Order: sequence, then structure tokens, then C-alpha cells
Amino acid sequence: MILDQLAARKGFAFKKDRKWHAELAAHEGIHYCKPLSFMNLSGEPVSSLSGFYKIPPAGILAVFDDVALPLGKLRFRPSGSDGGHNGMGSLIQCLGTDEIPRLRFGIGAAEGATPLTSHVLGRFSSDEAPLLRDAIARAADAVEFATASGLTAAMNQFN
Repeated sequence: MILDQLAARKGFAFKKDRKWHAELAAHEGIHYCKPLSFMNLSGEPVSSLSGFYKIPPAGILAVFDDVALPLGKLRFRPSGSDGGHNGMGSLIQCLGTDEIPRLRFGIGAAEGATPLTSHVLGRFSSDEAPLLRDAIARAADAVEFATASGLTAAMNQFN
């Protein structure tokens, strides 16, 4: 949703590319990738693309959901563990390092007896829609800021 918001703002579109198992876009010298593989295999297309375009892990910004953060909370980090996120774990494994900049987007914890998988793959409630809309816009702002001003400045501005 964050990358779709960015594409709408900047006027570019993603296209499915079976070779890379991803939806891809390039705009103003930046390559955007939305893996189409299972989340726990999402490191494979990103790693293949980074090898093809010679983008080092430090030149990647992984953007992913995080149940450990409240809905809409943003957290940039320059590196670290996968924090239990299978997609980030796949990226770390495929790139062979945890030195991968990332933007964690809070989706909140599952409520009550809701299984984690159902929560992560489920839809947001209508009550969450206004907050979600604003948070996605802010996250797109954060990605733009990070790509223009660097990760440290983005951490100072958005964390």
C-alpha cells in the first residue's frame, strides 16, 4: 500500500515481471520492487534484482509491516535482526547480511484470540481506515524523505 501510494503520487506504475517474480517500477533512478513470491521467500527476488542492478544491501530500503508497533507507527533502522518477520528474515538470508536499511510500518498486535496469520493477512477494519490512510501517506512521505535525504535524516524526522 505504501509503494502504491508513492507510485500514485509520482506518476509511475508497477508491472508484473515473471522473470523476477515481482512487480517492478523504476522512477528517477530508483528501482521499486514488490515481490510476488510467498512472504517468507521475498528475499529471493530482491536479492536477484540487487545483484542484477549492482545495488549493495545498504542501498536497499525494505518496507514491511510490523505487529510489534501500533497501527501507523513508523520506525527506520539501518540494520538488525528480522524481529520475527519472515519476509525480513528471507531478505537477510538471501543477501547474507542484516545490514539492510528498513522501514517498519506498525499494524498493531492481533486482538484477543485472533491468530497472528489471520491478523497479518486480514483486512483493516472500517474504524481503522482514517488512521491507516494517514499512516500510509506519512510512510510514503518517509520513503521519499529517506531516498532524498538519507536514512539518518529520515530516522531523526520520522522515528
